Amino acid sequence: MYYNKIVKNINFIQKLEQIFSKITVFAFVGESGTGKSFHSKQLCEEYKIESIIDDGLLIQDEKIIAGRSAKKEKTYMGAVRVALFDDKEHRDSVAKVLRKSHIKRIMIIGTSEKMVMKIATRLQIPQPSKIIHIEDIASPEEIEKAKKSRQIEGKHVIPVPSIEVKRNYPQIFSDSIRDFFSKKNIFRRNNSSGKLVEKSIVQPEFSKKGRLEISEAALIQMVMNCVQECDPEITVKKVSIKKDSRGYKLIVTIDAPFGTQLTGKVHKLQQYIIDKIESFIGILIEDVSIIIDKIIMKDKDKDKE
Repeated sequence: MYYNKIVKNINFIQKLEQIFSKITVFAFVGESGTGKSFHSKQLCEEYKIESIIDDGLLIQDEKIIAGRSAKKEKTYMGAVRVALFDDKEHRDSVAKVLRKSHIKRIMIIGTSEKMVMKIATRLQIPQPSKIIHIEDIASPEEIEKAKKSRQIEGKHVIPVPSIEVKRNYPQIFSDSIRDFFSKKNIFRRNNSSGKLVEKSIVQPEFSKKGRLEISEAALIQMVMNCVQECDPEITVKKVSIKKDSRGYKLIVTIDAPFGTQLTGKVHKLQQYIIDKIESFIGILIEDVSIIIDKIIMKDKDKDKE
């Protein structure tokens, strides 16, 4: 019985590898509010990309075919969780559609390279083979204009026609916009001949209520709790926090007990902190650096010396 279960699991993994070995994954990366969703259709045209993963949605041929939109969430933290496919039922439902859809080229949109790689892993598709940054296709003026629109008006873009958004998310639909771009080469911004596409403008509930932030003190307390839960023998000496547009970087200084498995403990602790904080409050942890300040020798270890 147990042997049959193992064989089935192996066959399933091999089947997944056969399906997804034919998929080429692109990543489109940029700070929040810089116009990624707005410019995504241009990239799809340029690279003949069939599908998009954007803010929790799987979009194909200008239709929403799976997932749920982060734009529908009432809180900013909830929106981040949806965009990261933190909920197992959500990511499994999208992964199931991906397996059946025979997609050959797909683009994941995210605020950082780490974010798109995490999404690819969670959806069981290959890591991106090409990463494109918003600065590669949008001018500084366009990026600044997009940022102001986000900050002042709270406007977001979903790269599908208005009829799709009205059907699925009428409560957040605001307006639509039609954009004309060149088929030849978007990087040259040559609009002599091109294609007209429609995108939807939405105003999420969380953007109306303002953005939820977490204080450094609260984040430090969470890190200390994570360390205590993961390994009570480790003592936290100091926690330093650096924040940028892509997420948070944590530097944790510890005293650790002497032992042969110290490296393994540290790696386990790093992953535990990342997983726990991201799943609990939805913020993206870019990096956790562990600094061992002191190796604590237990009494029995001292006696052996």
